[in-house]
Amino acid sequence: MEATIEVSPKLVPVFQPARGEVLYRGMHGGRGGGKSYPAALMAAVYGFAEPIRILCAREFQASIKESFHAELINAIQSRPWLADHYDIGVDYLRSKDRKTEFLFRGLRNNHQSVKSLAQIDLTIVEEAEDVPEASWLALEATVFRTEKSELWPLWNPRTKGSPVDKRFIQTPPDRSVTAEVNWSDNPWFPPALNELRKREQQRLDPATYAHVWEGAYLENSHAQVFAGKVEVRDFEPGDGWDGPYCGGDFGFSQDPTAAVEVWIKDSEIFIRREALKVGLELDHTVDFVTDRIPAFKDHVSRWDSARPESISHMQRHGMRRATACKKGKGSVEDGIAFLRSFARIVIHPECTEAQKEARLYSYKVDRLTGDVTPNIVDANNHVWDAVRYAVEPIMRARAAPSIKRL
Repeated sequence: MEATIEVSPKLVPVFQPARGEVLYRGMHGGRGGGKSYPAALMAAVYGFAEPIRILCAREFQASIKESFHAELINAIQSRPWLADHYDIGVDYLRSKDRKTEFLFRGLRNNHQSVKSLAQIDLTIVEEAEDVPEASWLALEATVFRTEKSELWPLWNPRTKGSPVDKRFIQTPPDRSVTAEVNWSDNPWFPPALNELRKREQQRLDPATYAHVWEGAYLENSHAQVFAGKVEVRDFEPGDGWDGPYCGGDFGFSQDPTAAVEVWIKDSEIFIRREALKVGLELDHTVDFVTDRIPAFKDHVSRWDSARPESISHMQRHGMRRATACKKGKGSVEDGIAFLRSFARIVIHPECTEAQKEARLYSYKVDRLTGDVTPNIVDANNHVWDAVRYAVEPIMRARAAPSIKRL
């Protein structure tokens, strides 16, 4: 028989190779990305096509309820021909002819139990971020003993340099294919779950939100330049708001050109619009920015003073009020101090790059002690440079900002 299996476009390269052509098929990302269900569905399809033994493992598993069992049942029951093929029990899962079998194991304190398994054709490792090096060593030595053995790790990254991160992201092995899938990559992302995502985008701090929903490492919040200051929420500027203030930072080599529209109300500063692109040619900059931030055509916009020829070019091509900001020694630190003097830095949900940089813009952390140093990492700061330029005259006018404290 022939069957069409739909998966996210991001996962097509993962499942395109025939079984046995690769050793590893990895999937990582945040909540709602659709990692577990496609893995369960494809494992069931493989078990339908030929008799195989499939090990479903995770670091912690006290009972079958904590295993991959429920996900597999959901996937199998979504296709009548799969449901007809499998015998589903409370604590087991196998084909009705007993030639395909699913096994469920916890790895913690069960290395010997795993080592005793024989003839494993496919291994699925859930929540692979939690699996320590000792478990990986015992598992891989056990499951790669058949001709077409494969291992599929599924995880939401938490720590850069974790065992799963080193294995499949930092130094991916030969014959492996790995994809990042997040909620925005899932064509079947449930509307109710999207409502939860939007609520948590406004409720959680950017680092936690990015880890939970965008598959990002859970960064050291104490090292973040704007730790405790950033909030993501919907807003529209209204009467009594100051602005818009427009600023831009020119791209260099692999760095993006960045432009922002900023507003101020009471003790809060707001980022309403952004425009970023890597490799943006100067001839296209005016159109690119003004298409996304119309205010740049009619309002003063302040740009990095290191590129006066670029500012002159933009003035001649429609951005007539573009001007150079004033920079000097300590301007970065002063600008950060000024932005942090606001009670809150509010980012509109549409400004995804500003959210990302808010999470990643950080102070250097001492490699040996783990201490946060006062030195700023010169990276992930393009939006924030543009924001500093946009409000530079206000910062100069307020040597000590006279704003209401909450």
